[in-house]
Amino acid sequence: MISVARYPYALLAMVWMLCAEAHGVPATAPDVWPSSVRTRLTAPGKVVALTFDACEAGERMQLDTRIIEFLVDREIPFTVFAGGRFVRDNRDAMADLARHPFVSIQNHTWSHPRDLRLLTDAEVLDQVGRAQAMIAAVTGRTPRYFRFPGGHADERTVALVESAGFEVVHWRWPEGDPDPRINADALVSQTLERTRSGDVLIFHVNGRGWHTAEALPRIIDGLRERGFRFVTLEEGFVPVPRYDRRRVSDQPSNP
Repeated sequence: MISVARYPYALLAMVWMLCAEAHGVPATAPDVWPSSVRTRLTAPGKVVALTFDACEAGERMQLDTRIIEFLVDREIPFTVFAGGRFVRDNRDAMADLARHPFVSIQNHTWSHPRDLRLLTDAEVLDQVGRAQAMIAAVTGRTPRYFRFPGGHADERTVALVESAGFEVVHWRWPEGDPDPRINADALVSQTLERTRSGDVLIFHVNGRGWHTAEALPRIIDGLRERGFRFVTLEEGFVPVPRYDRRRVSDQPSNP
């Protein structure tokens, strides 16, 4: 049984699930991210992190070469949150990507389960550990950051991931690029309007960012014109004591 004393949001989660079952909707608690989850960079200045999820949730997926070629040709720093299965199925492309010092590769589970909160402790750690081993074997990199699929996380699952040595990095607001109805013009407009210093932008580079490749050049140019500088997560996070992280975190919304 989950200890309410140990996980203060557990009671909220249980109440949500009971209400959900009573109304015939999936019994999944609302996302409540602990303050240790990073949603803002801590480096000074007008810095922004471009992050891209690369995952497989069943069918085999491939890197969107239009996005990768644009960023690599211009040597724009960016971070890829890669699933272990995705890395296995895109071994050569991921190994090539890891050759570039301005590219950061981080952990995004093995098989991208929809909601890690529905898994046991052992299953969560297996998802993280298998992905870590595959990423290290293929790229020679050792990820230190982790992102939950869909951002679905709570105190228990975040504590498990942190116990494995990771810091969890999410976002302040979602781009929503897996939705084909959000066209390139909308992506450009919302990004230029919403982006603030320290933001972690989330896109997809597994073929599910339907209009991201089309929008990205205008997003890059527009943010640069506004004085923003792009950094990897390693560059964007300067040491901040754990008890101070809530000062650089905002309440999330889901992609």
